[in-house]
Amino acid sequence: MSDDAADDLAVDEFVEYCRTQAGLLSGSVETMGEEADELLDEIDQEMAEIRSRLEALPDEVEATESPSTADVPDASEVDVAAIEELQQELEEKQLLVEAKQARMQAFQDLAAGYTDLAEELSSAVDDGQEALTRVIEFEADADAPAYFDERETMVEAAAASAEAESEPESESQSE
Repeated sequence: MSDDAADDLAVDEFVEYCRTQAGLLSGSVETMGEEADELLDEIDQEMAEIRSRLEALPDEVEATESPSTADVPDASEVDVAAIEELQQELEEKQLLVEAKQARMQAFQDLAAGYTDLAEELSSAVDDGQEALTRVIEFEADADAPAYFDERETMVEAAAASAEAESEPESESQSE
């Protein structure tokens, strides 16, 4: 962005931008929370199924002393294998929930950072250029583009603008 463009922008526009970004992040957290709740419900159901299968097993499962002539395992072995498989699926879902929770926390932290920045800009900054600089620095430090798949952040726009401005110079220098 050129200096003229930043001068034309009011600090209020950057405050609104920060609040919008925080709102988008909060919406993402809400969606992730719903997904995590669904996974937790699945975990609860699988835990109940494991419990009921364990309760259905005989108290002592006797091992055969000699090799069985049939290749078919007995019912208790099948139940144990199925329970172990359910337990593995359960552990994978628990890891997914933990990852979602960590991601949710990161999104919440960034949303809070945007909210704090909006407050700082509205109370302590009078210059559009300074507001732009602070937003770009914040987004660069927080790696904000990683949180927005379908929306360009100001730091990305500034980088694209700087790249576009430097291309004509490098082309004219190589001639």
